[in-house]
Amino acid sequence: MSSTYHNYINGEWVSSKTNETYASLNPANQDVLGYFQKSNEVDVGQAIQAAEDAFPSWANTAAPKRGDVLFTLIQLLEAQQEELATIITKEVGKSFREANGEVRKTIEAMKQFSGEATRMTGETVPSHEPGIFGYTIREPLGVVGVIAPYNFPLGIGIWKIAPAIIAGNTVIFKPASNTSLISIKIMELFEQAGVPAGVINMVTGPGGVIGNAIGSHEKIKAVSFTGSTQVGLALGKAVSERGAKMQAEMGGKNPSIVLEDANLDETVENLVISGFLDNGQRCTGTSRLIVLRSIADELTKKLVARAKKLKIADGFTENVDNGPVVDDGQLNTYLHYVKSAIAEGAILECGGKQLTEDGLEKGYFVAPTLFSGVTQEMTIFKEEIFGPVMAMTVVDTYEEALEVANDSEFGLSSTIYTNDLNKAFHFIRNIESGVTHVNIPSNYFENQYPFGGKKASSIGPREQGSTTLDFWTDYKTVYIRP
Repeated sequence: MSSTYHNYINGEWVSSKTNETYASLNPANQDVLGYFQKSNEVDVGQAIQAAEDAFPSWANTAAPKRGDVLFTLIQLLEAQQEELATIITKEVGKSFREANGEVRKTIEAMKQFSGEATRMTGETVPSHEPGIFGYTIREPLGVVGVIAPYNFPLGIGIWKIAPAIIAGNTVIFKPASNTSLISIKIMELFEQAGVPAGVINMVTGPGGVIGNAIGSHEKIKAVSFTGSTQVGLALGKAVSERGAKMQAEMGGKNPSIVLEDANLDETVENLVISGFLDNGQRCTGTSRLIVLRSIADELTKKLVARAKKLKIADGFTENVDNGPVVDDGQLNTYLHYVKSAIAEGAILECGGKQLTEDGLEKGYFVAPTLFSGVTQEMTIFKEEIFGPVMAMTVVDTYEEALEVANDSEFGLSSTIYTNDLNKAFHFIRNIESGVTHVNIPSNYFENQYPFGGKKASSIGPREQGSTTLDFWTDYKTVYIRP
């Protein structure tokens, strides 16, 4: 029988005021992994009160001492890596290899963040007036909200919470409902790392209810969100209208351009990594493939052949490439866009179906999918699918490829495959994306660099890297006449 888990408020595990629960399912076989609190606005209010009560003491704790919790957290993550990766594979569906990669990336991020507590620098600037000493300091905001997605539930949750608390804020954490079990572990990890009661609080439940309660509450000074553009823009409007700060990492329709001089074998491997692995459930994954006409047929053949070799099975299967997509909603989204693309005239080169043979019938398994003949008017060119689907558009020149790449409401990540340095640097200067690459998969990232997008892909300051604390702090300017 599956366990029932609770909200984490003021250092205690407590039931929701609704007395209702929901299940988190293993997408490979629909086994119930646990039951979680179906909370409401009252539970959010209770968490906010706990965070508000804890804020003065935590804000007045020396910043380097706040940073010490991350050094302990690194050791805990390393010691529990296999357990954490196992939970991620069971709950998200990704391969055990990819789940281990998520834990490893989280550890790398904490190594980067752990020093931020001693880098909360201000500045001193000479005054125009003799005898006046002026400088700036950074201060925490207060109670803040963190809303995390399902695709990297350990990594993104911790990547947001860690800098928020290092800056001296207290946190209300709302995880994705279909990754609630790994989020329980996040709370346990921070508690074991020595975070005091009330500094981090978690409330599980429906996104519309909990997210709206966090976004609209006057005591929430800032909200950091990762998820769909539609939800992020609506949440951002609610947060901004009451004068709070908003940070959002949202959708992407990321282009990869392939020029005539690209190494096609290496390019195909990179496209598999960015477009097909992890079932394309990455905001930075390649979903638009823009190819020069002279190499389109050869690239198509190589990519289809490689896609058909990918092993699709339960994430714990040896040498597996992809497990299932996260839930039936994502399965239906995938099937909807496949049907739409075919109806609009795109050519299905491979995939395009749910996989139900060889013991896969109980799960949400799908085939890596490539469409050719895609035009800029087609739905599959414009809308984010968040699945292992690439839409190929053929062009005649580099200039046309760049124009097509920029023809999107999104601007998160991009890649160009070429050995022409002039075109590579022209692309870097002119592509409308917050992250870009040359001869590297579009989903490649390192935590010591800022991360974020342009256009409808992001709101507010960048996450990670040198910009980590920008969103989580306010500046105070000080003038002193001794």
